[in-house]
Amino acid sequence: MFRLLTRAAMALALVMAAALPLSTAQAQTGDPAIATVQNFYDALLASMKGGKALGANGRYTKMRAAVDQAFDIGTMIKYAVGEGWATASPADQKALTEAFDRMTAAQYAGNFDSFNGEKFVVDPNVQVRGTDHYVSSKLVTSDQTVTFIYRLRQFGSQWKIIDVLLDGNISQLSVYRSDFSATMKSGGASALVKKIDALSDKALKG
Repeated sequence: MFRLLTRAAMALALVMAAALPLSTAQAQTGDPAIATVQNFYDALLASMKGGKALGANGRYTKMRAAVDQAFDIGTMIKYAVGEGWATASPADQKALTEAFDRMTAAQYAGNFDSFNGEKFVVDPNVQVRGTDHYVSSKLVTSDQTVTFIYRLRQFGSQWKIIDVLLDGNISQLSVYRSDFSATMKSGGASALVKKIDALSDKALKG
């Protein structure tokens, strides 16, 4: 089965529950951003169906490729780190980006570790706010339905995910930023890389 958030992240998420809701905007169908989300879900379902046969490392390998294809990790880590990003050295920025990439894939591999008939349903209507497109989706299980809204931005010819709104209104990046920026200020990039790596390790150990 899946685990949506770690306890620490859930506690932070509750603080962020008042995050900006998705505003009413132009609706589009046949939007290319939908393909990014659908392809990612296809990969996630394949990983879930692999379950114990793949093991944590096998699921991680699948999800790392899927995350690199669907997410713009560079944009996400800059926001998650906060103002400390601008003063970090190129080497530290590279280490933070790699750690965040690994963590994102590890959490999908660890939180969605088996398949029990779950379905991901993507809404064909896309909300547009400025240059960003918001794709709404639902995870449907035997006993609950959870809403995920993906925020996507165009990079060249590709639409990439730059944030996920958990339960439809809790910005995952805002949750990370409230935690990561404090670590960056107190311990610098090395401390934050260590923190992110620990989250990855925890996710893969289950």
